[in-house]
Amino acid sequence: MSGELRFATAPGRWVIAATVLGSGISVIDSTVVGIALPSIGRGFHTSLGPLQWVVTGYTLTLGAFLLLGGSLGDRYGRKRIFMIGTAWFALASVLCGIAPDAGLLIATRCLQGIGGALLTPGSLAILQASFTAEDRGRAIGAWSGLGGLAAAAGPVLGGYLVTAASWRWIFFINLPVAAFVLVVSSRHVPESRDPSSARGVDPAGAVLGVLALAGLTYLFIEGSADGWTKPLVLVSAVIGVLSAVSFLAVERSRRDPMLPLEIFGNRQFSATNGVTFVVYAALGGAFFLVPIELQVASRYSPLDSGLSLVPITVIMLVFSARSGRLASRIGPRLQMSAGPLVVAAGLALLERAASGSNYFEYVLPAVLVFGSGLAITVAPLTATAMESAPPEHAGIASAVNNDVARVAGLMAVAILPWLAGITGRSYLHPAELSSGFRAAVLISAAMCAAGGCLAALAIRNPQHLVAAATATAGTPGEPLRVAGADGEPLPECHYCAIDGPPLSRGS
Repeated sequence: MSGELRFATAPGRWVIAATVLGSGISVIDSTVVGIALPSIGRGFHTSLGPLQWVVTGYTLTLGAFLLLGGSLGDRYGRKRIFMIGTAWFALASVLCGIAPDAGLLIATRCLQGIGGALLTPGSLAILQASFTAEDRGRAIGAWSGLGGLAAAAGPVLGGYLVTAASWRWIFFINLPVAAFVLVVSSRHVPESRDPSSARGVDPAGAVLGVLALAGLTYLFIEGSADGWTKPLVLVSAVIGVLSAVSFLAVERSRRDPMLPLEIFGNRQFSATNGVTFVVYAALGGAFFLVPIELQVASRYSPLDSGLSLVPITVIMLVFSARSGRLASRIGPRLQMSAGPLVVAAGLALLERAASGSNYFEYVLPAVLVFGSGLAITVAPLTATAMESAPPEHAGIASAVNNDVARVAGLMAVAILPWLAGITGRSYLHPAELSSGFRAAVLISAAMCAAGGCLAALAIRNPQHLVAAATATAGTPGEPLRVAGADGEPLPECHYCAIDGPPLSRGS
């Protein structure tokens, strides 16, 4: 039953398995393709431009349709939309694998992105709606850690499949995983939805949201590559900005909006997404350049450059669930403030990767510090974004947080190399690349540190934890009993911040 699953039970673990593997195929596909691009280019005898769109076509539609996917899940059922997205993604993967030319591969990659947008917000919203309040942090921590495993597996798996078989297998490998997810979801995942949601879709909001995100995404991808004054770039900027303004106006005026703007009235939700934007921009920009630096300047093979980041996955896998559980006990503020500072230290240490090729001396220390910072940060960050919105808006809250992270990464990938002086074909020259790489990781480190400072200023611990800490501090040795106005113990509440009234927990 919705909201009653426990982490340490077989039904709870089946739900975690389905949601992790469902979102995992989307995550893997966003990383695995980069390793296969040279083989795809040789197979289709194509230039760099179409290869770029093999990557960005997927990211563009994924980012553009995430809000719609979250809204559909809240209205029609998170399990239903999650399963539709998984089946859609699997079918699009088959079409990618049999694509006869680059143009059709780009088109089918765009279809894959739509499938990913349907399943990604649903995976996290299912956890939020299915588990008890006490176990949500732990469940989301496990989802974050195992999701990190999928992200790290992408380059390694891609390198192996390209070498052992063909680049087409990076798409075919999604089929058995998707089939398993569909079977497990149909048997074990409980259905949940927003009971107050209208039984229809907000068509104007959906169209304007897609146009806004697509226009702005195209602006940042193509503007840094072709120049910010190119006609298509300027047109995309106008479309993106006008659509965004119109989207906000439409959503504010509708009774049943796709994006209920009142969720941003909660300081905790808005602050958490602000921290998400800054931190994920730093991560996306820096780790776009890390494999290039390792392969071009340090002469790592594609497979070796993927393996070099595996320790991050191990750390996330071991510690993310524990981090989520700790945040549930003490509140997220400390971890969300300290974690980005540790990530910033790891990014600053990555500057040494440009000084030599010895992995254990120049790369591993940075990777270990960086991974530790992520383990401290990611689960509390994700859980706080979800818990600061009412449960009935879990799907849209997940979509907003995912979109913020992905748009931040896209913008950083487009802008950070330009800021660091890595332009044109300079990335092919080791000395020029290393110089720009040093600047890029230090800029990213400063951004992450700013994210930690923002969290320290804006994030608040839930009211019941603040009251419990006050009661414990004020009466040492006394049994803990936090009472409300009527003298009865206060129930545990994961949805209220100390700077405003608690949000409705729904039914």
